[in-house]
Amino acid sequence: MSEKNRNFQELEGSVDSGSQNTEVIIDRRHFLGGAAAGAAMAVSGGSASSGSQSARRKRIGPALAVVDMTYTFKLNRDNPDELHEIWDGAHVLAALQGLANRNGATIYQFFIGGESGSVDHFWLDWMRKGNNWLGRHRLQRAADISGLRDLILAHKHLVRGLVAYDEHVPSTSNVASTVAGVEDLLPIRFDKSHTSLFYWLTGDPTGPRFEVKVWLIHPDGSPLFTGHGIIPGSATASTKSAKCDAYIWAKERYLDTGRCNADKMGYYIDAYWLQRPSGYIPNHTLSNHDYFIAHRGFFFDLSPWADEVPVDDPAQPLGTDQRTLRAILRSAWNQTHGQRMIHIGGFPPWDKKYTNYPGAGGKHGGVATEWQYAYIVSCFNGYMDADALGLGAMANASLYQHYPLKRRYPQKLPTAHDLQRRKLINSQGGVADKSYVAIYVGDYDSAAWLYQMLPTMWTDPARGSIPLGWAFDPNLSDRFAPGMVYARNTKTSNDHFISGDSGAGYLNPGALQTPRKFSGLPSGIVSWHRHCAKYYRMWDIKLTGFVIDGDAPAMNDQVKAAYAQFSPDGMVGQYNPRHGVFDGMPFMPMGQVPDVSPGAMAKVILRQTTAHGAQFRIYRTILKTPTWHKELFEILKKSALGNRIEIVDPYSLMLLIKGFTNG
Repeated sequence: MSEKNRNFQELEGSVDSGSQNTEVIIDRRHFLGGAAAGAAMAVSGGSASSGSQSARRKRIGPALAVVDMTYTFKLNRDNPDELHEIWDGAHVLAALQGLANRNGATIYQFFIGGESGSVDHFWLDWMRKGNNWLGRHRLQRAADISGLRDLILAHKHLVRGLVAYDEHVPSTSNVASTVAGVEDLLPIRFDKSHTSLFYWLTGDPTGPRFEVKVWLIHPDGSPLFTGHGIIPGSATASTKSAKCDAYIWAKERYLDTGRCNADKMGYYIDAYWLQRPSGYIPNHTLSNHDYFIAHRGFFFDLSPWADEVPVDDPAQPLGTDQRTLRAILRSAWNQTHGQRMIHIGGFPPWDKKYTNYPGAGGKHGGVATEWQYAYIVSCFNGYMDADALGLGAMANASLYQHYPLKRRYPQKLPTAHDLQRRKLINSQGGVADKSYVAIYVGDYDSAAWLYQMLPTMWTDPARGSIPLGWAFDPNLSDRFAPGMVYARNTKTSNDHFISGDSGAGYLNPGALQTPRKFSGLPSGIVSWHRHCAKYYRMWDIKLTGFVIDGDAPAMNDQVKAAYAQFSPDGMVGQYNPRHGVFDGMPFMPMGQVPDVSPGAMAKVILRQTTAHGAQFRIYRTILKTPTWHKELFEILKKSALGNRIEIVDPYSLMLLIKGFTNG
């Protein structure tokens, strides 16, 4: 099918600025520890970027504090103190960044891209080149845990105090991130040992001596949330789950009251990670919290399944997680009055919870879990910014949100006249008798995935030699505007930008239409239309490369009509019929092939190629480089059917479908 979790093969690639290698999993269910491993970029003289003294003298401007958290990769997770150092430092830093970067670029960290943090280095170096955005900022570097503490002391004026949470009720860590954003606090795991960050923040004479303003655990270390009686500070009866009681407490206190930003939510793994900390360290995704804390967003980590209890809370009544998730989403919908879409960063933590992955304790597959979650959030006007493992980690989005953007980024799109010059359409509009093939280059419906992979894809030597449809969801500019601009500024005539899943964010469009199974709410079609139109207009997107229907109903004519308005040049669907035109908009289904070598994929395409008649096909690839695609195209063209096969970009493909259908 067409979802994130279908393929199981590993891909070796590189995420670098010239020197770093990485290994990633192309399947969003398969976890790989070395997803951003590689050699560090040179950093010298207390600065995050090298350069001549004369260049540095010119860069006089606001200070940008830089902290290197890659040292945590060398800590021993079998040692409780070092494990907690990994978690506590990352959590506090994410919140500090969220607060400090709320109104401008103040703190940057190196963390993503292996032990060198090379991905973070790549983007900072690019933003400092020449007259680019951060070119005149002075860098002040802190390199290790003592540096983090110095950073906290330097910015303590931004912090009103602490919110202390209970690692034995793991959901309180996510609740703490919610509280931190709303109340301008730092979230910290309660631990009175003198080696802990909690002690340094509260009691150490060398620390800031912050006061705990909000307790999510009793000061004596006993649990505040027990799953019994009445939820603390509330008149609401317990859900009979300490995990879910904490979320209901946060919903009532912050979301129901409008104190939280209902448009911004984060679905990231909670402190249960401490119980199963294997894998690539940044995939605890705490570094992703900064953007949502900056926006005073709401955090959660709940199972979408009502027919099994989750592995992290096996004693809860059946379905409690899902009921809590739906209550949170309904509260957010109430706050937006159904007029705005709800941005939800993150993805089900399939390697540790909610699936049948080894140790995750569930009976449902990763694909099924993704689709169930997508269906539920879509029923409440939610859409995913799908930070799925193993490329789910991102840092510094709270800073990137301030990258200065133009009002519009036009792209030169092919026209019918261009196709006539190539003799693919004749003067009467007839389409040449060929087999037309286009490629949807995915999956980039996640700011984290684009963040980690764009340096590799965009520096590939074959890019520009072949026509490709780059499926970057345009809403990714919210968290990663620099990457979107970088790609636009350096594109070639063969680089065409389309939208990925399922427009300006990943949802199931069929769940926008009534009746809406999980919510019973009015239609969300108008809100989705308005949301997508804004982003499509800004990034000059006119083609939706892939709509994922999942388990939701197929799109009705109202949904299709909305797409015809904001995506007039075409729409590729999961369940579309062969091809056609709806209300002036060409449409077609996505071609499915296994995630294999270029040679094996070419064999599949050739088997589907007829000897006569016009054919129109588009195929989705996941994290494949331009070099990989070039090899595929060369194999196709050298085949016995090579003269029949015409490689085109997705916009040209849709023009051909329109001409063929109308003809």
